[in-house]
Amino acid sequence: MIATICAIMVPMSDSSDDRSDFELKEPQGEVLSDTPSLPGEVIAFQNAEAVMDQLGSDLVEHALTCVRLFGDFHIALSGGNTPMPFYRRLMYDPNFRNLPWRRTHLWMVDERRVPFDDDVSNFKHINEIIVEHADIPPEQVHPIHAVDDDAPQAYEKALRDVLGWREKGQDRLDFVLLGMGDNGHTASLFPETSVLHEHDHFVGICQGPTVTPPDRVTMTYPLLNASRFIAPLVLGSNKAEMINRVATGGDSYEQIPIKGIKPIGGVLRWYLDAAACGHDQD
Repeated sequence: MIATICAIMVPMSDSSDDRSDFELKEPQGEVLSDTPSLPGEVIAFQNAEAVMDQLGSDLVEHALTCVRLFGDFHIALSGGNTPMPFYRRLMYDPNFRNLPWRRTHLWMVDERRVPFDDDVSNFKHINEIIVEHADIPPEQVHPIHAVDDDAPQAYEKALRDVLGWREKGQDRLDFVLLGMGDNGHTASLFPETSVLHEHDHFVGICQGPTVTPPDRVTMTYPLLNASRFIAPLVLGSNKAEMINRVATGGDSYEQIPIKGIKPIGGVLRWYLDAAACGHDQD
């Protein structure tokens, strides 16, 4: 079982998790060569559909590798408008039919403090698009009961209990899909909020003047940065200015929270379209 925060943050060194097992294939299709200098790897295509093709391909490959090595696959999904078309693609695109849903544990990166039937609930939309149609055993679907007073503590306990069945060193999330807001927030880590300084817990509450109401429950940097694969999906011209600031500016993670995403022994691969890179689209 996971004993401490440090245990889940230490990069894996066991031969059973050789990094060569997680080397992804080269991107397929016509990638853009002129991309922002972001931390990690940047994969950019002319349009959003091509970006989602590559993201889906990488997700399937990584999921199958995790199932082969560990017997299961733990993915954490974000809400928001940007990833919803991608989630739909996962359900109907034959190229992604090999996703091992029955071996998958689905976690939520963040959630608003509203009931699940509220239209602004992240889980409401992910449940309707994915959970109701994918063959995931119900006990492997892990929504955040964000309206409960002890929601952060309960979700952290669930993470520890479930991931704790893995061998020490393997007990971390396998794949985290993130987005980025116009203000540089990711997950529900908003600028100038106290949760950005959370070092002792995997899950916290985000509230403050920069947070679009209602308050949120969110995974924190210690958990996110311990993940095996982090995939920020950023699309559209409205994100270009912030992407440029992430790449070139001197802002801190307190001002632009996505700059606090720094994997420890994992992969960071950005998925961008031409518009998010500041280029014209065809």
